[in-house]
Parts: sequence; structure tokens; C-alpha cells
Amino acid sequence: MHFTSNINRFIITAFIIFNSFSAYSANTGHDEYSERNEADSFIARMPEKLQERQTEAIRKAMSGNNDLLLNVRNARNTAAKLPNGVYRTDISKSLTLFRSKRYDNDTTPLLVYFHGGGWVIGSINSCSRYCAAMAERGIAVLAVDYRLAPEHPFPEGLKDCIDAVKFACENMAKWKCSSISVGGDSSGGNLAIATALSFPKNTFSSLITFYPVTKAYADNSESWKLFGKGFGLDSELMNAFNEAYTTESHNPLVSPAEADDHALAKLPPTLLVAAERDILRCQGAEFAERLKNIGIEQKYILIPGSVHLFITVDGQPTAFKHSVNESSEFIFRHSGQATQ
Repeated sequence: MHFTSNINRFIITAFIIFNSFSAYSANTGHDEYSERNEADSFIARMPEKLQERQTEAIRKAMSGNNDLLLNVRNARNTAAKLPNGVYRTDISKSLTLFRSKRYDNDTTPLLVYFHGGGWVIGSINSCSRYCAAMAERGIAVLAVDYRLAPEHPFPEGLKDCIDAVKFACENMAKWKCSSISVGGDSSGGNLAIATALSFPKNTFSSLITFYPVTKAYADNSESWKLFGKGFGLDSELMNAFNEAYTTESHNPLVSPAEADDHALAKLPPTLLVAAERDILRCQGAEFAERLKNIGIEQKYILIPGSVHLFITVDGQPTAFKHSVNESSEFIFRHSGQATQ
């Protein structure tokens, strides 16, 4: 019976991925080989044993020595160059608002955004390229520096994200924002889902996620096995992230896939953009299908050939561009405003 269940799950996931792949190529008219070639070059340029060193740094920090981890964090803490007309306002040490001068006098949607990095690394600077690109499209973006594990394990980082949304709701009128969405990449996508689950239904106009963690444990899925080594996110590094973040891996606010249908029914229209060659691909596809089955409007996009990290680390420009296009369009459509 267990074997049959696993076979059925694999067939369903494969069906979702195949159809999403086909829909993506048809809708964009894009040659998927560009994304694959860019991803291959991205992987080839990754420093040798980078993920092994990051894993070691996390393990040592979990034992009380965070010197190596601080070096890893500093290496990822570089702000992107802002496009012409886009500016950032540091509201506090943990909140930065990205806007475009072009839309200063207009009412815009607001996106509260949480960076990725396994709940352990990353910063506002590491997601600043995406935040600036969205601001250039006419969407105000409030980026959040939440407290990081292992120094601040679950639920501390999530509390910061929830507080940031409360602050955003209190200041939307001052910022001339008409609607609020929440989003993030990887662990930030996980936090975005958990944050949406922590508020009443209809708080958010949309939920934006890029290759989100929906199971904060080794799910041993097909993609976990296929892409667990040598791509953008090794399984051993993901295991270290999970263990540094929490011992409550099956808590629905840690692993949203564990939430029951009643809880998930609170979620707003959801965009889930996945990387094809990523250990998190299968769990993302399953999560999107589950939302569809309980009646949540969702759009699942699989970017062919791509690997993890295309939102926060430069090197997969086509995947990044499509992600900006899809997420900005999704936010505008559900905000009730026309695309700027």
C-alpha cells in the first residue's frame, strides 16, 4: 500500500511538472535552452566546495562557534546597483522600502518581501536586485531583515516577518499603497507562506513564492534524489539549514505542507515559480497542486533548465527576468490595478 501511494505521488508530481513546463514554453514562446545554458554556466562558475564550506560553517555555528558563518553572511551582503529612478529608504535596521520616483505620485501595490538563505544567511541586500526590479515596475517593496538561525531559531524570524506585515498595514495609506502582497524566495518563500497563514483570510491580495521550502525536512522526493549534489542547493546544505532553523520540522508554520486544508484555505491567490533542477521542485509542485485541489487560485511555473538561486544570485538572467515579469503581472492582476 505504501509502495502504491509513493508511485501515485510520483505520477501526480510528474504530471504537474510536465504540464507546467509545456504551459510555460507555450505562454512565453521562449527557448528553454537559454535558461539551461545560463544555469550550466552558473553552476560551472560556483566556487569549488562552496556548499560544503557553508554546511561546515552552519554546523559549527550550531555548536556555538559562528565565526565561519559570519564570513558566509558577509559574502552575501552586497547591495545590487539600483536602476535609474529607483531608490531605497531605510526605515529601520530591519526594514527597507524600495520605490521608483516615476511612481511617487501614484497609488501602487505593496509587496512585503522576505529574502532566502535557509533562514541562516541572506539579507535585504541579497534580495535587493529583485526588490529594485519590482519597484521599477511600479510596485513598492518593503524588504525585511528578519533574525537568523541558529542564533534565533523558529519562531523568532517568523515573528519578525509578521511584525513587518503589521507595520506595513499601518503605513500603507502614508505610502499610497492600495493592496498588500507577501512574498519570498526559498526559505523566504517559506516565511511568506507561514506569514500568510498567520493572518486572517483576505489580508493579502496575493502570495508570491520562488522555489519555496514547503517541507523543512528531507522529503526524499524524485527531485531531492536527482539534484541533491552539484546544483544550486545541495541536500546536505539544506539539511543543515533545516536543523539550524528548528526542531519542529512538522509544525505547519515550519513546513506548510503539513497544514490542514482548513488552514491552507486562508491563503490568497498564489504564484509559485520553481526551478527545474532543484531539490525543492517536487515539494513545490505538490504544494501548488494541493492549493488547486482545495480551491485556491494558483499559478505554478516551472522554469526549464534553471537551478536554485536565480532570484538572489546573479547568473541566470533569463530566469530572473521571467520571474520579475510573472510576479509583477500577478501582483497587479490581483491588486485590482492596471499594470504600470
